[in-house]
Amino acid sequence: MKLDRKDILKALESISVAGEGKNMVESGAVKNVMTFGDEVVVDLVLTTPAMHIKKRAEDDIRKLIHDQFSAEAVVKVNIKVEVPEKNEIKGQPIPGISNIIAVASGKGGVGKSTTTANLAVTLAKMGFKVGVLDADIYGPSMPIMFDVETEKPISIEVDGKSKMKPIESYEIKLLSIGFFTSPSQAVIWRGPMAAKALNQMIFDAAWGDLDFMLIDLPPGTGDIHLSIMQSLPITGAVVVSTPQQVALADARKGVAMFQSESINVPVLGIIENMAYFTPEELPNNKYYIFGKEGAKNLADDLQVPFLGEVPLVQSIREAGDFGRPAALQTASPLEKVYEDIARNVVSEVVSRNEHLPPTEAIKITTMAGCSAVKKN
Repeated sequence: MKLDRKDILKALESISVAGEGKNMVESGAVKNVMTFGDEVVVDLVLTTPAMHIKKRAEDDIRKLIHDQFSAEAVVKVNIKVEVPEKNEIKGQPIPGISNIIAVASGKGGVGKSTTTANLAVTLAKMGFKVGVLDADIYGPSMPIMFDVETEKPISIEVDGKSKMKPIESYEIKLLSIGFFTSPSQAVIWRGPMAAKALNQMIFDAAWGDLDFMLIDLPPGTGDIHLSIMQSLPITGAVVVSTPQQVALADARKGVAMFQSESINVPVLGIIENMAYFTPEELPNNKYYIFGKEGAKNLADDLQVPFLGEVPLVQSIREAGDFGRPAALQTASPLEKVYEDIARNVVSEVVSRNEHLPPTEAIKITTMAGCSAVKKN
């Protein structure tokens, strides 16, 4: 019996790939059918690498040709797997919030929360409306740093719905799990419980209009990070690291997480914290206790912006413990340090919104003296 390509192609419309509603011709799985005497070659493209689905498709094709055309036919099925691109993890925008910045670190103890607090108050001093979400569920520190440890958010009605009103301090709107637990109480939650609490603080709160929401993430690259990425369209991420190698190795992983294909959040840059120590009695001396320019070199290596360096200064720690971030120290060197970093962050956000698809419809329209960094 002569094997005809068109007849075989027509017959293949009677079978389908497991898990798909359409037949394999209509779905586009069959890319080509060729006949050479008593030989039939079928090129098949599947969207799943599952072995049992590939085996069943091959067996179904072979059986159909043997039953309907020739039992002696030599059937060869070439299977190629093309897995469709996964949808990027994107979240739901919050009306009124223009830009959401995740502040992260691969390693704990590098000053990420301190940097977030000082960046927030600096942005507020520059004229922006700022909110901070303390997403470090297991180690919330923002209530202490903003001197509101004993405060409790109240419930207000917005458009007929009950919403949490964020605590306000130094013109910053703030929510943290620390407001709902006692200082001595450990939060012993599994990932889903923590994610639910975060979603409540994100979507059941009356944030109002914000130019920036800063999210203080916990250290590492785990469940809380993914929950945030799935809940919110993050405008960009800032990674904080100290200069030593053990911190830089984890910071590299933090950058890799945001740049991974499934998350794909732009990295606005890296901040080097505890960059050097200058004694008060020797203001011109710099001692590189944790190494010199490690985070700056990492930024160059990863081809992400370097946003600036913060010195190791006792008053930064004291200010955080006292509940008044060091960036509020008017006309001090630390005020200038955080201003420079904040301007770089804002410039990178503007540049990101100009050159990449926006995650929010609203873009920054006032720069408060900042200029955008032009990228190639």
